[in-house]
Amino acid sequence: MDSVNRADGAGGAAFAPAPAGDEDTVEEAPRRPGRAAAWGAGLLLAGVSAVLGFRVADSDGFTPVPQVLAFLPWLLVPASAGLLMAVLGRWRLGMLWGVVVLGLVAWYMEPYGNTDAPRGDAVAELRVLTSNVEFGNGTQGLIGAVRKERPDLVFVEECDHACATLLRTELPRADYPYRAAVDAAAADAAEGSVILAKVPLKRADGLDATLGMPGAVADVQGHPVRIQLAHPMPPMPRQVGLWRSELGKLREYAAAGGGRSTIIAGDFNATQDHAAFRAVLDAGVRDTARLAGTPRAPSWPAAAPAPLGAQIDHVLATPDFAARDARFLEIGHTDHRALAITLILHEPTRTT
Repeated sequence: MDSVNRADGAGGAAFAPAPAGDEDTVEEAPRRPGRAAAWGAGLLLAGVSAVLGFRVADSDGFTPVPQVLAFLPWLLVPASAGLLMAVLGRWRLGMLWGVVVLGLVAWYMEPYGNTDAPRGDAVAELRVLTSNVEFGNGTQGLIGAVRKERPDLVFVEECDHACATLLRTELPRADYPYRAAVDAAAADAAEGSVILAKVPLKRADGLDATLGMPGAVADVQGHPVRIQLAHPMPPMPRQVGLWRSELGKLREYAAAGGGRSTIIAGDFNATQDHAAFRAVLDAGVRDTARLAGTPRAPSWPAAAPAPLGAQIDHVLATPDFAARDARFLEIGHTDHRALAITLILHEPTRTT
């Protein structure tokens, strides 16, 4: 018993088991931050990848994908954060994933569509202005912008009865003798839309849509130009299908031009990152803000400081137009910036 006791006493310290959990603590403690970083990277990169998957597939998907696609350039933020967390977590697959995702976002930030210059001689010049005045609230600011910019064509969205009356009073027919309009219903100020013109307008059918989208044919120094105001419904939850359908009507209008000079201007509630908007461009028109060097200047929401926001207000034109002097204007009391741009009409090249 003594030998046993001595062995216990003398050798007990040497053979005593380590306190429970010590080994786990030593091995696991350094790994926990890395593991958490890897998990965070996976979640961020998975979210960005889900949205990019629809962009790669040339689809707008379903809510919330269309809403997020409007701000696609800002996916750089979670993508960069995901890559950084993968590096901190020493997650090699995540690092590769992050690099690929960042590359795709950067690739799709490039402006969409061609910028080939018209080949014929320049025959006419038009200053065009489009503005969503948000239920008429920005009308007074729009009037000030019109007086300063002196546009030949003015496209006004969400122009209620008070807006239409103020435009008649402050911009009389002596200045803008030609008009095409869809009157706002008493219950919905957003339905009203007006086209004002210094050049003669011939009546033409507009597009049948939820909000007013009037159209006309302008006589620009003897050259007929089809003009159409755009204001499809926004891609709100539960009405993405309606938004896609009304952008489809604008695509059909562009495609029906048959090579005739065409201008489509207004609040498209869509950016170049939406497949439904790219389909409009592919039907034979170009985004003139890109031609003028401002492809991603934000127009909504106006309260967001540049470069935050999305460019959803556009002036589209057929390839016989060049463009310059694009300006996005703060007019006040509306959530949109107005867009003013100069278009130069070129005569088609003659073949012998």
